[in-house]
Amino acid sequence: MPTVQGWTPPQLSPLPDPIARLLEVAYDLSWMYRPEAWAAFERLDRDLWNSTGHNPVRTIAALPAARLAMLSKDPAFVELVEAAVRVRASATAAARSGWFSRDGSKLPATLRPFQVAYFCAEFGLTECFQIYSGGLGLLAGDHLKSAADLGLPFIAVGLLYRNGYFHQALDEHGLQQEVYPPLDAPTQPVKRVLGGDGLHLKVYIDLPGRAVACAIWRAEVGGVRLYLLDTNIDENTPEDREITANLYLGDQRRRIEQEIVLGIGGVRALQAVGEAPTVFHMNEGHAAFMALERIRLIRSAHLNLSFDQAREAASPSHVFTTHTPVPAGIDHFNTALVKHYFGHYHDTLGLDLEGFMALGRENVADRNEPFSMAILAIRTSKWCNGVSRLHGRVSRTMWKNIWPGVPEGDIPIGHVTNGIHAAGWISPIMAALYDKHLGDAWRAAPDSADAWARIASIPDRDLWQARRDCRAAFVRYCAARAKSGHTGGCAAALDPELLTIGFARRFAGYKRATLMFRDPERLLKLLNGAPGGKGSRGFQLVIAGKSHPGDSWGKHLIREIVDFARDPRFKGRVLFLEDYGIDVAREMVRGCDIWLNTPIRGLEASGTSGMKAAMNGVLNASILDGWWDEGFEADLGFKIDDRGIFPNDAPDDDREDFESDALYRLIERTILPEFEDRGPDGVPARWVARLKRCIQRLTPVFNTHRMVKEYATKYYFPAHTLATRLAASEHGDMREARELADHIDRYRRAWSGVRIKSAHAAPDPHGDGVNIAAAVRLAGLRPDEVRVEAWHGAADEHGEIAEGVAVPLASPSALGDTTFHYTGAFDRPTHIERHAVCVRVLPGDARLASPHIPGLIASSPPTAIEPDHGLHV
Repeated sequence: MPTVQGWTPPQLSPLPDPIARLLEVAYDLSWMYRPEAWAAFERLDRDLWNSTGHNPVRTIAALPAARLAMLSKDPAFVELVEAAVRVRASATAAARSGWFSRDGSKLPATLRPFQVAYFCAEFGLTECFQIYSGGLGLLAGDHLKSAADLGLPFIAVGLLYRNGYFHQALDEHGLQQEVYPPLDAPTQPVKRVLGGDGLHLKVYIDLPGRAVACAIWRAEVGGVRLYLLDTNIDENTPEDREITANLYLGDQRRRIEQEIVLGIGGVRALQAVGEAPTVFHMNEGHAAFMALERIRLIRSAHLNLSFDQAREAASPSHVFTTHTPVPAGIDHFNTALVKHYFGHYHDTLGLDLEGFMALGRENVADRNEPFSMAILAIRTSKWCNGVSRLHGRVSRTMWKNIWPGVPEGDIPIGHVTNGIHAAGWISPIMAALYDKHLGDAWRAAPDSADAWARIASIPDRDLWQARRDCRAAFVRYCAARAKSGHTGGCAAALDPELLTIGFARRFAGYKRATLMFRDPERLLKLLNGAPGGKGSRGFQLVIAGKSHPGDSWGKHLIREIVDFARDPRFKGRVLFLEDYGIDVAREMVRGCDIWLNTPIRGLEASGTSGMKAAMNGVLNASILDGWWDEGFEADLGFKIDDRGIFPNDAPDDDREDFESDALYRLIERTILPEFEDRGPDGVPARWVARLKRCIQRLTPVFNTHRMVKEYATKYYFPAHTLATRLAASEHGDMREARELADHIDRYRRAWSGVRIKSAHAAPDPHGDGVNIAAAVRLAGLRPDEVRVEAWHGAADEHGEIAEGVAVPLASPSALGDTTFHYTGAFDRPTHIERHAVCVRVLPGDARLASPHIPGLIASSPPTAIEPDHGLHV
């Protein structure tokens, strides 16, 4: 079996005996949210700890042997180490007996034990290990942390980037400069995986004309193992060593090569290390080639399986999560590039090139359409979801053409709203307050409303003082960053008692970092307090964020903001913090008073920074987009009025003018007056009451414990159950998957003859319901092979029922050789003005994860139901 090997200190023994187990703690990345471990590492050498980006392995490696020997004889330090070891052991035991041990026991017994493999192009676990770019990576990192805490059998696959993502610096003109320091993997909290021969374990992928070796590394987060692939090894050519050099850089060739390593190489790596997951989660489309490799492996083990049969065996175990609300944000590759890299691979799938390309096309007949990684993931996964309620809706609209004829609200793309890992983001100041008043319940069960119920009983003065302390600590942090040359603007002018608004985002155009600056003169007056009422002191604005190196417009926006920050008229009220990453984000979400978010509505899939802020008692002021569309309530945060969901008819200038004005009015008329309305004790009572509601209501919902449990119950458990059923059979020949694929083929052959011949609905004379009857031609299909339903709901302006309710029609009786009579009834909603209904036929095989198979739906036209009349089709 493969083993793992980490860095060995230069001493004869790894570490002096009394502190030897500190290395165990260092290589388990759960130390990042364990105060006891953090305290021990900081005690080694605070300056060194900070200069390494809080890297425990590199800190230990850099310490002189004399310093380690001295610390091993320090009883206080030895106790710190022992406390960190005890907490780690206790957390491990709690995870083993925790949530999954209870809820996972409900899974049916199968030949293979349940395990999830989570594929993602980036992971944000801690600032020193920069294999992440932004929100996708931070979400993935928090997903791993909660999976570990909950005891979920979970592994993950990613890439070990030699230089990670870039570090940001500003030149004298305020222009972003990119710096790429080496990650130096041997001194990171990650270990080599060794083969039975004691050498670094490798797998190989085929690229045009050569095989590329991928070395396997492993990081650990509690009980979760993260496998990382690395092409920077001597065996590869200089060009191929660069495949995993950087995250999200390079041309289309480099991008497709990285995604081949991640998807195909990732599956091979799991085989090589002996992992046997039953569920495969693609977190964004970058990993979609994983699905093809799994189909190839199934066909290679069962040589007489067709592609469709192998896909039916593999796809029930695939979960695809999309994080992108616009098609332009998805990776697309042209036909020539796909042919270059998959010219022979498609044969191993049992497909020709056009059949292969069709897997990545929305319109399979359009040979000019490029190959979409998201569409590949959708066509090879039985479970798909967006990352917020609104994003689920946007995703169904975006991909509806894959399922022609299916109402938009019934498109088989659901949602699981993102969350964040509470223990890793709540400040020590707020954590101490919560410990004092809530006990340890908030740490053990952060997704429990009961754990946060006593927030209301915290004395206003205590909560307000904690928030003042957080703001003061943040101002000190900004001053320290400025001293080391990492700011644009004057941090020394920040006031620890002034309302502080934070904005930190990737500098993409739709996020509109400069919306606040649309009317500079009006902003200037607000910052300096002129319109905020008698005695108003105004506010200060702290901004951070990176632009993609290839995005010149994003860089322009940064320079524009830095110019404002350096403008003497703003008197140091605007500050730009360089090199936005986990460390900067952590300080900002803890130390601001308002967390600002100004995307064009409908273009923010979820966003998680506002969740991190809310848990710290920082109030959100945001457009109703992403998670805030479902999190907002008028008494726990602020809404910026908007011109509606994009795309709509609102001109760009009109939208910008309206929404910037709404933001100024919100600050001037609501936020500043409420923040500055102090009682005799100096406490802003209305503000603190809002803080309490914010923490109490948002924290138990928007955290990754809730999110991971929802993924498990909504997707992972059903995927495991269905996939193991379809893959297993008495003889191991994939019989169930074969039969299902053949049944789908039977549907396709017959479907052109399936239609609704007549349908009639009328009010129930004995009640408030509606009775419906239909004559349905099944074209040789049996009644037990189909689902016949009434689909009813509110009709839109075109008469279509986008969002509705399906009611099964039953008791078929024959009206002819292929026509059957169906009846049913449903209660008529009282809240719908334009109520309409149609009758539809869908495949009815119980082995389907969803009855919606592209092209297989027959429906009558939607028809309005008048109050006193029925309908006839």
